[in-house]
Amino acid sequence: MALFTLGVATGCAGSVAVPVPNPEPTGLTAQACTDLDGALPSSVLDQVRRPTEPQSIFTSAYGNSPITVRCGVAVPASLTATSLLATINGIDWLPEQRSAGYVFTTIGRVANVEVAVPDAFAPETDVLVDLSPSIEANIPLQAAQSPSAD
Repeated sequence: MALFTLGVATGCAGSVAVPVPNPEPTGLTAQACTDLDGALPSSVLDQVRRPTEPQSIFTSAYGNSPITVRCGVAVPASLTATSLLATINGIDWLPEQRSAGYVFTTIGRVANVEVAVPDAFAPETDVLVDLSPSIEANIPLQAAQSPSAD
């Protein structure tokens, strides 16, 4: 019954939960992700926030062709010292083109936030503009690491 009620509240976004793999952050990362969950907007690009499966404070979804957000993910394996990053509203993102859109992952913050954006929302970076105030306010930059002395 609760799922049906949520479906009515979200209008055309539907009541079916979006399957999103659940990250399992710990410590400071988990706390930052918890803070982010409470601060995420109710809609992104006019797409209403909807439930995820499994239900988790570390995942969010928006719209019928869902835009998904995962907080506390691992550093992308494709990240190298020469990776080109996109900086949007002061947040560095690693963009990765996929078959049906892009996946963007924040870089240099205490928690990595991954946003998957379907091609239907091109230009896909517009989603990041909507999400960046919440990320900026709740996911702090990592402390600068000093080089190790040998």
